[in-house]
Amino acid sequence: MAPHARVRAPELIGKGGWLNTGDNDLSLAALRGKIVIVDFWTFCCVNCLHVLDELRELEEKHRDTVVIIGVHSPKFVHEADHQAVVDAVERYGVHHPVLDDPELATWKQYAVRAWPTLVVVDPEGYVVAQHAGEGHAHAIARLVAELEAAHEAKGTLRRGDGPYVPPEPEATDLRFPGKALLLPGGNLLVSDTTRHQLVELAADGESVVRRVGTGERGLSDTPATFNEPQGLALLPDGKVIVADTVNHALRTYDPATGAVETVAGTGRQWWQGSATSGPARDVDLSSPWDVAWFADRVWIAMAGVHQLWTYDPAAGTVEVAAGTTNEGLVDGPAAEAWFAQPSGLAAGADRLWLADSETSALRCVERDGEGFAVRTAVGAGLFDFGHRDGAADQALLQHPLGVTVLPDGSVAVSDTYNHALRRYDPATGQVTTLATDLREPSDAVLVDDDIVVVESARHRLTRLRLPEEAVRVESVAHRTQRAATEIAPGTLRLDVVFQAPRGQKLDTRYGPSTRLLVSSTPPELLAEGAGQGTDLGRDLVLADGVGEGVLHVSAMAASCDDDPANEYPACHVHQQDWGVPVRVVEGGAGRLPLVLAGLDG
Repeated sequence: MAPHARVRAPELIGKGGWLNTGDNDLSLAALRGKIVIVDFWTFCCVNCLHVLDELRELEEKHRDTVVIIGVHSPKFVHEADHQAVVDAVERYGVHHPVLDDPELATWKQYAVRAWPTLVVVDPEGYVVAQHAGEGHAHAIARLVAELEAAHEAKGTLRRGDGPYVPPEPEATDLRFPGKALLLPGGNLLVSDTTRHQLVELAADGESVVRRVGTGERGLSDTPATFNEPQGLALLPDGKVIVADTVNHALRTYDPATGAVETVAGTGRQWWQGSATSGPARDVDLSSPWDVAWFADRVWIAMAGVHQLWTYDPAAGTVEVAAGTTNEGLVDGPAAEAWFAQPSGLAAGADRLWLADSETSALRCVERDGEGFAVRTAVGAGLFDFGHRDGAADQALLQHPLGVTVLPDGSVAVSDTYNHALRRYDPATGQVTTLATDLREPSDAVLVDDDIVVVESARHRLTRLRLPEEAVRVESVAHRTQRAATEIAPGTLRLDVVFQAPRGQKLDTRYGPSTRLLVSSTPPELLAEGAGQGTDLGRDLVLADGVGEGVLHVSAMAASCDDDPANEYPACHVHQQDWGVPVRVVEGGAGRLPLVLAGLDG
């Protein structure tokens, strides 16, 4: 293979400015001598949060040679709000400089097409690798070691402290709380997510009764440690089930004794090919975000893989209950449904309601004969969102994270990025707004005639009277800020670029090691080429008369260490989902390259 021409990394620009630098502006030119990893992320994206966790070890190990730069590139309108980015950087423990790029200027300079994308820049300022999606930390760590050795020998490596300056901590009782639960005695239990604890508050919602957990990241029952816990639900035996999100685990907390026990998950993140059912402690999970007791099971909003799972405490088992792992908005039988980062659950009398955050949708799971089916009440898709009341088929939400069933059977939605509490009434099919001026509400619980809202970005619980009349809000509709890719009519060549990391090869011991799944919204956009296959490239035939839409592309590749002497080589899965807005125009591109790992030749 011919060597790639060396490409100078474009400079980093963003209208929002720099965070975590002590108010200093950074430039790639000033970082010459360092290995720079540019992480294009947005805080709504659970895959981006996975990558933040993947990079923590590398960041610590190579702190004197590597500088990680987060470039925050928003999908939702709310994510272009600078204060929201400031909040997210603290909320998710980002300990490196972040450039706030609300207009996607640097995203466009680097021709990025997916969240998350990692770009590696060598000490001389040239792009040497690009990776989209998750599972690349091992490859980047190896590349960093090679770059350190090569540039140490050339005299172009500069060791020393990086430009990260931590912000001053603020003293509050809660810090970015996630979910809340009313305990039988009248107190409130809150997941204090950023501080890795559970906090029990008195009935006033303010006075701290006790804290559960040391406050350090960890997965230990004694002493109890958590890692960004979120969802809480009361079990029939009086214990509380906890979605311990970044630990990829379920824990129980006994309010009577204070005991914490890990009941599901291994602490490892689920990957394609892993088990999807079995003994709960032996099966990997992926970012469980919320939990609810429904149909004699704990239902789990498995945000990391766009599915719903269940945990049976009596049998001690877990299994997939709904979803294919494909990201999108597709209703139907539970096994065929598509979700997009489900993040909130609430059990009603005959259905399970869920906030499907990335599609800005309110959906439900209903019984369907011997099984279950999924139905969408509010929501249009991955790229349509806003604040619009009225008939449910026209109403819009913006990245909701919580749902609460109200006494009359209607549903309150914590409409997180609209800073509002919304209501959907199944009897009338209408959506209204109950309250505004809430700061990133992520959950709500009923307490007598009031509703207590978790105002995550105000670090508090806020008690509201359930209003008799809705608030009037001017309708606003949005689409993602990402510009559509212009493609030519006829045949479009789709190429997913994957180059196995140095020292590895594609794992073909058990058949094809790559997978490609393609679909579109609307489905009529593609006349040919939709479906699943094993080749990472294919020709797509665009239908006549459909001028725009979204191409949904999901790719996976498995690579293993290329060492014939090793009978059990270490293997790694690389995977990414793309949603690419496209517009069909004469003179548009005839090829669409999507980089999974490597550089497009």
